[in-house]
Amino acid sequence: MSNFFTTAEDRYNLWVKEHYRFLMRSAWALSGSKALAEDIVQDVYFLAWKHRNQLRDQALARAWLFRIMRRCLIRHAEPKTAQLDDDQEEQVDQPVSSDQGERIDFVRALGRLAPIHREVLVLHYFDDMGTAMIAEALDIAPGTVMSRLSRARDALKHAMSPADSPKVGNTGATSVAQLVINNDAR
Repeated sequence: MSNFFTTAEDRYNLWVKEHYRFLMRSAWALSGSKALAEDIVQDVYFLAWKHRNQLRDQALARAWLFRIMRRCLIRHAEPKTAQLDDDQEEQVDQPVSSDQGERIDFVRALGRLAPIHREVLVLHYFDDMGTAMIAEALDIAPGTVMSRLSRARDALKHAMSPADSPKVGNTGATSVAQLVINNDAR
């Protein structure tokens, strides 16, 4: 597809095609609920269409859509901490493999983090955003991104410590959790 779009509708359709998975993954990780994430992503695309003329640089579409998603998440947020979906909680009562247990442990630990820590971890490790793009998406300085990542890694390490909570699977951390906790560069 060409970089030149003849209509706003073409540009919008490309946004949906290119960024839906990123937005859904981010909204789900930040909210802890698949159903809420689906609602948020729908709201994001509605608002993006409504305010499509506000995006001046197409190269920043992903960061712009994330900012919209972040505001939608705040509007939809309940005062309680993010929880696993009901269907995921039911699965916890059933026998789980160690890999599933590790993922559940990681999701629970991520849910216990402050939203500013959760969002930088999700953007950096799950959505492969660099510091500059995260700074643009969150409308903060790159140095702030780096300090939040450092604090978020420490908070995740604490949240995943065996003394902090009972484990569902085995006591080993997931590969993503190990990557985050050990501060490995990507």
